Amino acid sequence: MALDKPYKDIPGTTIFDAEQSRLGYHLNQFCMSLMKAANRERFKADERAYLDEWPMTEDQKLAVLARDLNRCIALGGNIYFLAKIGATDGKSFQQMAGSMTGMSEDEYRDMMIKGGRSAEGNRYIGEDGDAQPQHQPQGQAGRKKD
Repeated sequence: MALDKPYKDIPGTTIFDAEQSRLGYHLNQFCMSLMKAANRERFKADERAYLDEWPMTEDQKLAVLARDLNRCIALGGNIYFLAKIGATDGKSFQQMAGSMTGMSEDEYRDMMIKGGRSAEGNRYIGEDGDAQPQHQPQGQAGRKKD
């Protein structure tokens, strides 16, 4: 019996619940392995070979290789575990979060200093706020150059 999840209608938000935890178990375990220097070196030397040691789905592996953190989250990744990938790449949490919104690090920092995204237009899918799918990715970093 599926649980009622009224929070599934929040734009730009994936709640890390029990279902997501089960879905991303091996992805998150891979991320935690990067806490050891030897594992980071092995991963950096041959990312695909290291990922193939983990019973992750092919979609999860491709998302890691592409550093598509939004996709990783959709596939069960938890941002606190995924931060280990960013740290392995020498990125700050702020840089990672910015990349997830299509913003530069500076744009993301400035938005957060100003209080983050407004709830106006972002309370549920179908409104027209800046977190809605039709407005993603945001910021100059996410826009294609002409």
